[in-house]
Amino acid sequence: MLDENIPWEQVEPGVKRKVLSFDERIMMVKVAFDTGGVGALHHHHHTQISYVAEGVFEISIGAEKKILRQGDGYYIPPNEIHGALCLEAGILVDVFSPIREDFI
Repeated sequence: MLDENIPWEQVEPGVKRKVLSFDERIMMVKVAFDTGGVGALHHHHHTQISYVAEGVFEISIGAEKKILRQGDGYYIPPNEIHGALCLEAGILVDVFSPIREDFI
């Protein structure tokens, strides 16, 4: 599916997402953040791998915080508390396994 044909869903102030592709086992989601946008601390049973496509983010995974920039990636194991603070407007590409049924 073409990215331009998929509508954005506003999920928080300064944060919107679109589900790019999925099947019953894996899902890819594009998340756009305005500067100051927050992906609140949360956890889920899914394995998550994310790629910083644009911008600068402070990523929290468990007790660890790191500043990540365009080109960086990170792994979040199942049930680990994590979140993001956008320091410079940007886009994360998240991959989940199994799929986030709450996103569809």
